[in-house]
Amino acid sequence: MDIEVRALQGRKDMKTFIYLPEKIHQGHQGWIPPLYMDEWSFFDEKKNKSFAFSNTILALAWMGDKPVGRIMGIISHKYNQLRGEKKARFFAIECYQDIEIARALIDFVSNWARNIGMETLVGPLGFSDKDPQGIKIEGFDAPPAITTNCNFPWMKDYLEELGFQKEVDMVSYKIVIPERIPEYIERISKRVIDSNGYVITSFTSRRALWPWIVPIFRLVNETFIPIYGFSPLDEKEMQELAQKYIPILDPRFVKIVSTVGGELVAFTIGIPELSPGIKRANGKLLPLGWYHILRESRKTKMLTLLLGAIKESYRGKGIDTLMGLRILESAIEAGMEVMDSHLILETNTRMRAECERIEGVIYKRFRVFNKSLQ
Repeated sequence: MDIEVRALQGRKDMKTFIYLPEKIHQGHQGWIPPLYMDEWSFFDEKKNKSFAFSNTILALAWMGDKPVGRIMGIISHKYNQLRGEKKARFFAIECYQDIEIARALIDFVSNWARNIGMETLVGPLGFSDKDPQGIKIEGFDAPPAITTNCNFPWMKDYLEELGFQKEVDMVSYKIVIPERIPEYIERISKRVIDSNGYVITSFTSRRALWPWIVPIFRLVNETFIPIYGFSPLDEKEMQELAQKYIPILDPRFVKIVSTVGGELVAFTIGIPELSPGIKRANGKLLPLGWYHILRESRKTKMLTLLLGAIKESYRGKGIDTLMGLRILESAIEAGMEVMDSHLILETNTRMRAECERIEGVIYKRFRVFNKSLQ
């Protein structure tokens, strides 16, 4: 049967687009549904401010009356102008196990991007590095982590057969949490504090986090510019991200390093892994999904490191070890057994060295692909 790819028309198509992956991944143990409330907001031009500086298209692939695949095309003008590039992105690609469906989806976005003057197609990549990036190419037996893609192994083969090649890889480290803090970490941390007079702040409530939100995101803007896929945040985006993530943060795993004068110089944010709870809730908060997510977050033995940054002028001074000590202390106290480093660019040798210093091992790898449109 012929495959037809059509841009979305109306709310009915949007609903099909959002819920199609759960049909494609039915029975797939490695797949975690999204939080559907967030999905509706993410794909809504009125609610997601990223649409304002991008060209976008959302499409479904059909075989007769049956939806068999989906894809989103994105041209981030803000990112392209910052980098001097003409790149389009594909995102949220899903299809049944049939390369012709994948081909039809990629061809649709390629033609759309080419007509707008783009020279390269990259992906999977969303509006920024805060969205799930790449497809998993290694570690299919490892437990999934929040905000990462869950795909079948054959998706890599499909993209390569369709002419894509590696753009960049990201790795995740598995770090076994020790029963006790290694003495050398405690020694380094004490020396860092004694020599520099840093103040490290831990939290017991989400309310106490609010005054730090804008300074944290300003530090992200300052330090993440060289990072692949990153687009600077404006103040409104900062507040939107805060509204989205603070309700699910566990304040015990947020650490702030500042000078005696109150200047923020570094932070790290971890979160008890929510994926088992989201899966149990089937991605729905109501009526009882929130209970399952909360319950599983209290039972999990895995801590996922979501985000962190150190002001450039303060790097190489032991602050990363200091924050690592405080996170390990909180993880041990909470009975955690393992940490997931989340996605680290393979070229980020400094952060990878920190993970390997505490015996972390790579156990998942994700890849963003590229293909010329010329």
